[in-house]
Amino acid sequence: MSKQYNAALGQYDRDHLHSAPEAVEVLAGFPAKKFDEGVDLVVRLGVDPRKAEEMVRGTISLPSGTGKDVRVAVFAQGEAAQAARDAGAEFVGADDLAAEVEGGMMDFDVAIAAPDMMPTVGKLGRALGPRGLMPNPKTGTVTPDVAKAVQEFKGGKVEYRTDRFGNVHVPIGKRSFTSDALLANLHALIGELVRVKPSAAKGRYIRKVVLSSTMSPGIKIDPSKVTTED
Repeated sequence: MSKQYNAALGQYDRDHLHSAPEAVEVLAGFPAKKFDEGVDLVVRLGVDPRKAEEMVRGTISLPSGTGKDVRVAVFAQGEAAQAARDAGAEFVGADDLAAEVEGGMMDFDVAIAAPDMMPTVGKLGRALGPRGLMPNPKTGTVTPDVAKAVQEFKGGKVEYRTDRFGNVHVPIGKRSFTSDALLANLHALIGELVRVKPSAAKGRYIRKVVLSSTMSPGIKIDPSKVTTED
């Protein structure tokens, strides 16, 4: 562990359940790095992701954006391909792009596909699946309007999904964001997770919430209070 990490550990009570504003304040007080660290929120949900009916997955447009330069790959042809380029997609193609991905080219953060490209994209499961990049209608990454999807993901739309332990891990901004901007994103994400709570989920739903930056320790947030804009 670095000296700065240890210094950060000494600045707060690791076991205390903070309110969301307190957690953002603690994070702001940590020693700054030489780069603008990303800020992440991890939420443990009371679901069993092995059961399809309890899988939580979707997208949300964060009100403050993510502060990240999102690189987008679009599988499309003809007019849709040109529209994707005009919207700012870094990589656009059909069989040629699929061949590049199959060859190991993974220099993008989001993959979007026009519906007619799914027979081609479906063959890339081994490359895209493990990285969580396989286009899916549920997340708006399989769509006839690829240009709109490019604009949305570049503008702050993020995907969320439970991992095999029931955790949702989502970037909600940068250390350079104001406290109000981070809180707006945090509350928007929590509100979205509550909105999509599976009817099959039993018991306490929001079980654990932790805020951290790229190089910082985690700050625990009281899950019983985080659903209110405290």
